[in-house]
Amino acid sequence: MRCMQCGQLTPRLDMHQRSLQLNPTFADHEASVLADGDANLEVDFSQFQVPACRSCDGILKPDVVYFGDNVPRDRVEQAQQALAHSGGLLVIGSSLMVFSGYRFARQAVQAQQPLILLNRGKNRADDIATVKLDSDLSATLLSTVERLLRPPGERLGEPELTNSEGSTAAHKNVAS
Repeated sequence: MRCMQCGQLTPRLDMHQRSLQLNPTFADHEASVLADGDANLEVDFSQFQVPACRSCDGILKPDVVYFGDNVPRDRVEQAQQALAHSGGLLVIGSSLMVFSGYRFARQAVQAQQPLILLNRGKNRADDIATVKLDSDLSATLLSTVERLLRPPGERLGEPELTNSEGSTAAHKNVAS
């Protein structure tokens, strides 16, 4: 959590514990989890007390970038540096329709690094991807992990991945 006034960071666990101290009756409520990870909680929140920043009594908000907001420049630069020193870019569960993500796909391609997309449906980087997997994320990731955990001799004869033009994708045996 980040204070909107002074910028002080508060660990998520600290925020949780302080919320419980200020609102002990809320610990007794149960919520069903929705498909997007939200909780469906039928409770009156009008009396809920939100912890304030310990440094300045300011408002604490999650330290995330919301859709439509700008990514802080230092985070962009850190990500660009990490990508420049990586072996490629794997994009999971993003359409890259927002430029803040798409720029990294372009950077990878310009650096001649592999760009692998795992996403359902259209992706802004479909035409520049090395490999595009249009499939269920959970099933694909579980299957991939299972395959990678198999001894190398048991992976022989498995199909190779191909890109959108049908060319065989270059990949290395990471378990070797």
